[in-house]
Amino acid sequence: MSDVMIEARDLTKHYGTVAALQNATFRVNRGEVVGFLGPNGAGKTTTMKILTCFIAPSGGTARVAGADIFEDPIAVRRAIGYLPENTPLYTEMLVLEYLEFAGKMRGLRGSELQAGLRKVVEETSLGDVVGKSIGELSKGFRQRVGLAQALIHEPPVLILDEPMSGLDPNQAAEIRELIREIGRERTVILSTHNLAEVQVTCSRVLIISEGRLVADDTPDDLAARAGKPRFVVTLRKDDHSAADVRAVFSSVGNAQTVTEVAASSAGELIVEVVPKGNDDLRADIFRAAVSADLVLLGLEQRGENLEDIFRQLTTKAGA
Repeated sequence: MSDVMIEARDLTKHYGTVAALQNATFRVNRGEVVGFLGPNGAGKTTTMKILTCFIAPSGGTARVAGADIFEDPIAVRRAIGYLPENTPLYTEMLVLEYLEFAGKMRGLRGSELQAGLRKVVEETSLGDVVGKSIGELSKGFRQRVGLAQALIHEPPVLILDEPMSGLDPNQAAEIRELIREIGRERTVILSTHNLAEVQVTCSRVLIISEGRLVADDTPDDLAARAGKPRFVVTLRKDDHSAADVRAVFSSVGNAQTVTEVAASSAGELIVEVVPKGNDDLRADIFRAAVSADLVLLGLEQRGENLEDIFRQLTTKAGA
């Protein structure tokens, strides 16, 4: 069996003259948790709806678990568990009634249905609320019910569209942990515009802007390739002026710029050294500080974070 669980080729979607998605091509392998990241209106939900056979693309095609979205959409739907952004729950039903209904809609009956119910209730920690009306539940527990219905038929692929939308920080943290646990056994696509979700949950990132894929990499590799490292140096100020300190570190072999970041009331001076290339300047900075009798209190290497990369890619894509 192939390790490629989702393969999209040149997916395109037009609404009249508006191109919501343009020639998107990507693969997602078995066991990956992939963040599908982009600003509002970038094409994330359109892609999710195409992959789940909710809408048809204007061009291109995709395969999910080996089934083509045009040739065998029923097999595609069977392979996918889907949690849309606005979770479609029947709030007047009890949690257990709703999950039984969802299981039957997926073709489960008898002992198979009962086994599925027990498993998803345990997976999503719904045991204490199965006898409650969905309308009584908090937003966090409603999301858990939505995840449970997506998992009831044990799909190999799980697609989540903005699963943390509207949750408070505690609820969001619980759902993130649940997604990480689920992702150990399944392929997961997490569509979001929340950078924190991607950094703590996903092993790979697809970034989309104005309907076009502009990046496909791990969060760390995106940051590493997108910009130069920066070295933040914390010194005891003593009798050294900021100009003196800048002069010391400007003499470091491959330093391009040295700028003062902050001068604290505690008598500290913080400067940032940026190299001309991607060299690690920490040893050179240390030696320069010692030679100039500077008291070094801290030395930290920083790269650009995912938020910086996201802004760069989504702004350039529209330029």
